[in-house]
Amino acid sequence: MSKIYFTITGTCYRHGQEFFEPDMTVRLVMEPDNKFDKEAIKVEMEGLGLVGYVANSPHTVLGESFSAGRIYDKIGDTATGEVLYVLPKGVLCRIDEDSLLPTGILCADNDEDKIPF
Repeated sequence: MSKIYFTITGTCYRHGQEFFEPDMTVRLVMEPDNKFDKEAIKVEMEGLGLVGYVANSPHTVLGESFSAGRIYDKIGDTATGEVLYVLPKGVLCRIDEDSLLPTGILCADNDEDKIPF
């Protein structure tokens, strides 16, 4: 599977983005009860908690990074990512490939080995 990039936005409502540095690990957490966005994915960091959200608007997504809506069915309830760049309009990150849900079907002789879509 190709790499999936995302933008952290809303940092100005939390701790800012000045402390972000490349190679930092972030945790993505589904937030289906969010009253503003049913596909909200919050971004947390150890020791700080909530630091922002995965961008979900054409006005906040940087470049060709994925919006929260495009990532929602590719990860489980949580995932990890890595900060790549800190830019004036957001923090660009990549989802760790180990956090992506498997897709397709394994080669097997029986239905028990199929991976659900």
